[in-house]
Order: sequence, then C-alpha cells, then structure tokens
Amino acid sequence: MGLLSGLLGNASTVDKKEVEKEVGKLLTEGEEVDVAFKVIRDLIVFTDKRLLMVDKQGLTGKKTDYHSIPYKSITHFSVETAGTFDLDAELKIWIGGSMEPVVDKTFKKDDSIYDIQKVLATMCV
Repeated sequence: MGLLSGLLGNASTVDKKEVEKEVGKLLTEGEEVDVAFKVIRDLIVFTDKRLLMVDKQGLTGKKTDYHSIPYKSITHFSVETAGTFDLDAELKIWIGGSMEPVVDKTFKKDDSIYDIQKVLATMCV
C-alpha cells in the first residue's frame, strides 16, 4: 500500500523508526513500537505497553491529539469488514466503564483491518 492507499483512507504500515521519531517524546523508558498503521494523517501505534492513537488536527496538522490506551484497559473491540454496498470497514474499541467505544475509526475496503485486528487480538490477551 502506498501514498494513494493512505489518501483514500486505507491503513498502511509505517516504518518503526519513522514512528519512533514522531512519537518518541511520548514513549516511556524502554517502551518500543511494535507496529504502526497510518490512515491519511493519523497513526495507530501499537507499542509493547499500550495503544497510541495519533490524531492530526487542523489544516496544517500541527495540532495533534495523542490518545493513550493501556492494553489492560481495553475490554473489547469489534471489526466490521466492508461489504458489497458498504465499502467501509470499521474498528471500534471499548475500555472499562465505557458504554460507547472510545475509538471509532473507518477504513476503506482492503485487508488492513484484518492486520489491525490481529495485533489487537494478540496484545489484548
């Protein structure tokens, strides 16, 4: 997946070094990035300790919202794949005490949603 896929909303994997450069100030001592996915300007970062959602805001993307979710806080998640007429796939994540998902991301029809689901299933055991 390349630039065109990212622009269309598909998640594409991102080089760990590139991600560490962008979120390095947020990582704790010894924390490492396992895998990361880029959706347009946003990042979904899986470290060995938590899930980090990076939401670029505004026209320039200089304002950034960092949402940190420890894996132990995730109570469940759902993945809805794209269908014939519904071309979007969705990822929803709930944390303890929350009735509504704290993460609700939409992806275009591709297989990246399966990759993200596998990482979540592995980390949230």
